[in-house]
Amino acid sequence: MKPLVDWYRRGHRDLPWRRTQDPYRIWVSEIMLQQTRAQAVIPYYQRFLDRFPTIEALASAAEQDVLALWAGLGYYSRARNLRRAAQQAVASGGFPGDYAAIRELPGVGDYTAAAVASIAFGLRHAVVDGNVLRVVARMENDSGDIAAPRTRDRFRTIVQDWMGRLQPGVFNQALMELGATVCLPANPQCGDCPIARGCRALAAGTVAQLPVKLRKIEPVAIAAVLLLVRRGDRVLLRQKEAGARRMAGFWELPAPEELSGARAGKCWGEFRHTITHHHYTFTVRSASVRTIGADFRWFSAGELAGIPLSTTARKALKLAGFL
Repeated sequence: MKPLVDWYRRGHRDLPWRRTQDPYRIWVSEIMLQQTRAQAVIPYYQRFLDRFPTIEALASAAEQDVLALWAGLGYYSRARNLRRAAQQAVASGGFPGDYAAIRELPGVGDYTAAAVASIAFGLRHAVVDGNVLRVVARMENDSGDIAAPRTRDRFRTIVQDWMGRLQPGVFNQALMELGATVCLPANPQCGDCPIARGCRALAAGTVAQLPVKLRKIEPVAIAAVLLLVRRGDRVLLRQKEAGARRMAGFWELPAPEELSGARAGKCWGEFRHTITHHHYTFTVRSASVRTIGADFRWFSAGELAGIPLSTTARKALKLAGFL
């Protein structure tokens, strides 16, 4: 696998988290990168670290401040776990320096623990994400179901063997970079692959059929309505309760069933929004109301940047010209 590492060293994407050895900053990036594209993460990563440059700063932050900076990035349990983990680490004396202790942090799984341990501390733990699973399946011409834990465990052992005596952090990043930029799901750039000579799927002509993922969740289409209630230059928002299953603590535009006595008016249009396999079509309508509950509050456009505002509310307000 030395050709892979040499290829990575000659040139790779210039991502801000690759310019540091600070485990805190590497950890923040890995949490943000969970199920999120690197280019989408960059502006959030930079703003987040400007506001919370150290793990101590994050540990002492209010949850609402953390969520406000995370708004739009999705999967908000990541932000809550990040703050909880920072508090746990600070209480224990600082960011942990071994795999087992990193793995114990809230919101950290095998992949994230291996990434931080290898990149920040040079520990020999293989990183296996979706890109790496694809590379292994093709290199080994392995048609095992990558959604199955048994296949993932087998692939992790293979990657650990590939690592050998190579520098763990560089090797893991090189393998992930190969999957992200060359060994693509569709139209893989096999001619640019530094390890194509050893690719069994390329030799067998089965690259397009791999990897195999048998478990597939069918998409669910959902139609919903959001109400835009204005009073002068202010808009009415509802805060999701702390124990809500989704978007707890975030401010949203109310649905008709959440705003008793609302009278719907002008339709501003529709927009689509996807959360995992749920595909929403939201219709935005103006509305008027006489009374509101305790979980509602009026906000001006200038105040919205300082609160955790849901992505659907932001999209709806832009559609109606409020933002």
